[in-house]
Amino acid sequence: MSTSVTPAEITAAIRNVPDFPKPGIQFKDITPLLADARLFAGAIDLLTQNFAPGSVDAVVGIDARGFIFAAAAALKLNAGFVPVRKKGKLPYATHEEDFALEYGHATVAMHIDALKPGARVLLIDDLLATGGTAAAAVSLVKKLGAEILEINFLIELKFLDGRAKLKDYPIRSLVVY
Repeated sequence: MSTSVTPAEITAAIRNVPDFPKPGIQFKDITPLLADARLFAGAIDLLTQNFAPGSVDAVVGIDARGFIFAAAAALKLNAGFVPVRKKGKLPYATHEEDFALEYGHATVAMHIDALKPGARVLLIDDLLATGGTAAAAVSLVKKLGAEILEINFLIELKFLDGRAKLKDYPIRSLVVY
């Protein structure tokens, strides 16, 4: 299915929810985008536009909304999907990484055998804010000896300067606030 969706259309579909999950946070609600099949497919097309099927071994997605985009991208690219989950959510032995969020602290984990050394990885998440979550995911990918080809986000909150924590990698964001 050809989608021909523009970043402007994606921006228009994202709803701003003030004071969620706590006062002062302007939450970017992607559910209207996900509910529109054309916009959702178009977002996946844009997130994967630099890659052909077979050029990526695995798409790594970050818990939880990143899973939505990464799993669809993996299917499109004929690649495996690897989840980076919150601590305690994966059933097998894991590597863990602690990090600071824009409004808290967390730990993420990845199975110790999720990626083979040298695997070509596309890392996808829904939002780049302070960069802590993505930097933790990068660290987990690197622990397994995989190569990050690109890090892609649906949304970037530029004013939080999350790119600074990911400066060694190519980064693309579809919508920038």
